[in-house]
Amino acid sequence: MSKIMKRNVRSMPAMATNKKQGGFTLIEIAIVLVIIGLLLGGVLKGQELINTARVRALNNSVDGITAAWFSFQDRYRAFPGDYLDAKSKINLPGALAGGDGNGLVDDEDERGRVWTHLEAAGYITGGYSGAAVTAGSEYDCAATICPDNGFGTGMSIFHGTETQSGTVDAHELITGQGIPVEVIAELDRKIDDDAPNTGVMQSGDDAAFTSTCVTGTASTDSYDLQNPSDNCAAVFRNF
Repeated sequence: MSKIMKRNVRSMPAMATNKKQGGFTLIEIAIVLVIIGLLLGGVLKGQELINTARVRALNNSVDGITAAWFSFQDRYRAFPGDYLDAKSKINLPGALAGGDGNGLVDDEDERGRVWTHLEAAGYITGGYSGAAVTAGSEYDCAATICPDNGFGTGMSIFHGTETQSGTVDAHELITGQGIPVEVIAELDRKIDDDAPNTGVMQSGDDAAFTSTCVTGTASTDSYDLQNPSDNCAAVFRNF
């Protein structure tokens, strides 16, 4: 074998390994980016649908309680919880009792009796215990005593001033805590004036909520959505 042939034979393996390096084409990269975009869009849309459902559920709860509250008044000419003749007129079971009939749901026992009176009259269901809602737990009523707000805390009705702009006591529906600020803000936007310190729906006046759920000065307050899952509560004054 000549020296030239030997040289060619020895160089063949080196030539065989000198292959062109593979990679993604622009089309393939574009397809991957489109898929990623679709996935992110689906996640964001899914989160939006979940949030919308939570807002709708809370709104339905408020509407149901509002309807029950006013229907009870129309029928019995008294407030549930305060109704003096509740024991005999709506057949309260067991040791459950009526209120003092002063026209106000203004003590701890009556606050818990609101729901047993409404249930006994057939306006709501839930098997509530009728236990007292102690002072200081306006935003933390147990779900065994008060209707669940959908976030693990009971909704309650008090005669007081828990709204930020309220100056005169009135019957108020308090949603209970644990509700993300993004849900509170969206509900206010849908049914009221989108402001936490005006209108029939306002942010709760507890310091824990005013410091995390509301931002701005008194005249320009808005919901603080920097942390959309912050624990908040709302108060309705159309009672």
